[in-house]
Amino acid sequence: MESKNNLQEMVSGSQEMKAIFGGGVNNAVIGLSQMAGQEIKIVEMVVKKVLVKDIPDMFGGPEALIIAVYLEISGKSNGHMVVVYEPRVAFELVDMLLGQPNGTTTELSDMERSTLGEMGNIMGSFFLNFISDTTGNRFLPSPPAVMMDMAGAVLDAALANVLAYSDSTYIIETIFGTNDRQVSGTFLVIPDPELEGL
Repeated sequence: MESKNNLQEMVSGSQEMKAIFGGGVNNAVIGLSQMAGQEIKIVEMVVKKVLVKDIPDMFGGPEALIIAVYLEISGKSNGHMVVVYEPRVAFELVDMLLGQPNGTTTELSDMERSTLGEMGNIMGSFFLNFISDTTGNRFLPSPPAVMMDMAGAVLDAALANVLAYSDSTYIIETIFGTNDRQVSGTFLVIPDPELEGL
């Protein structure tokens, strides 16, 4: 009988998983550089395993306002990818990507949503391309959904998926930017262990 073959098993072992997810984020930032038309570099990156119940508190608690870009992962296994920013940081990121002075963006209108959505699409594709190349299995992102809501409301659905089989998951905290402007963001990569390998 064929054993389950899911994304988490493919990168099993905490150090190996950290290395592969870290490489995926590096590749995602390369894609972001291409989108912005300027060099964007990772200044700091930490990959760590955390308790799922503690994740909303990392963003100020379940009622704290966040902006998140959500993508579903499909392919050899399913899963979720969420990139989370504090609203102020998300606005700074939009300004950086559009080449605008800091403070230009003050709300999440259609243009800002489109910019963050395109960022999510590029970063998700580059991240999963690295995972695909590393594991030899194809993974694809869904079109991104950009949400601005309380952390609990945004994260509950994705985190309920991982809580069904584990009380912890991996997050990737990053600081990235140009030489004179940096922003911080948090990646949550949540694989689904229940999907049989095809």
